[in-house]
Amino acid sequence: MGMFDKLKNIFKNTEAPKTKEEEKKQQEVKIYEKGLTKSRNNFVSRLAGLSNKYSKVNNEYFEELEEILIMADIGVNTVMNFIDDLKSRVKHEHIENPDDLKEVIVDELFIIYVNDSVLSSKINYAQTPPTVMLFVGVNGVGKTTTIGKIAYKLKNENKKVLLVGADTFRAGAQEQLEEWAEKIGVDYHGNINAKDPSSVVYDGVKKARDEAYDVVLVDTAGRLQNKDNLMRELEKMNKVITSFIPDAPHETLLIIDATTGQNGIEQAKKFKEITNITGIVLTKLDGTAKGGIVLAIKDSVGIPVKYIGLGEAKEDLQEFDIEKYIYGLFKDLV
Repeated sequence: MGMFDKLKNIFKNTEAPKTKEEEKKQQEVKIYEKGLTKSRNNFVSRLAGLSNKYSKVNNEYFEELEEILIMADIGVNTVMNFIDDLKSRVKHEHIENPDDLKEVIVDELFIIYVNDSVLSSKINYAQTPPTVMLFVGVNGVGKTTTIGKIAYKLKNENKKVLLVGADTFRAGAQEQLEEWAEKIGVDYHGNINAKDPSSVVYDGVKKARDEAYDVVLVDTAGRLQNKDNLMRELEKMNKVITSFIPDAPHETLLIIDATTGQNGIEQAKKFKEITNITGIVLTKLDGTAKGGIVLAIKDSVGIPVKYIGLGEAKEDLQEFDIEKYIYGLFKDLV
């Protein structure tokens, strides 16, 4: 069974959910559907138009499909490889009807993401708490807000959460994170007078270890224009964290604004040079018609997407699920 048919079976079940887990899953699917509306309307409508335009799959069809995929921000190199794989399947399976090719396109886009089993979208929680997550990203991508939303999700999973405000560079960053902590009912550690962010991290991680927190979320400054300083800063933070918890940080998550498109991928490449990024949080995916950036990030930088932002509400930040993503993108086809 191909991914196209599998998605039909998983997500097109019209029966009422029978358990809380099934109800939760259905709600998450609806968030994906709504959050990917712009990308779906743009991508699927153009794909459907392509099928109406051509009665047979030919070179002109592939040229237009290539353009559609690039416009979806999937990335030129990814698209070129994708088209080559698609042509091979068309030849091997003797596909001539563009309508039949829709299912193959869904399958192949899914394969792009899952063909490297090393990349996991699951959060790497510590076997022995606390789990330490470090957040990096340039200013303006929604880093502090995203940390607050993740903290909200973790609290609802009955985890004891501590937010650590180690962005001592941007004015108001610590106050903003503290406001989030108060709003969602989790604890906060910061020092408004601190100049060295590592000193704030030191006290915060020590507090987390001594007071048996489950998860620590650490906000950091986003001065990518001065890579050497940022690298030294992050190295120092990592050493401080490791001095308390040898296998931490367990995640270093890069926040990227999806609406910046290929510029966001360039940010990922630069941050990857500076520190060990273990995952991406892609914000504002609902605000772009180019939702293919999820596939481009994986293929361009080899870093898994761990969370995606699909709206303004706290609940709209979702753990990334490739099946729900593909379904949200192609719902009108399946």
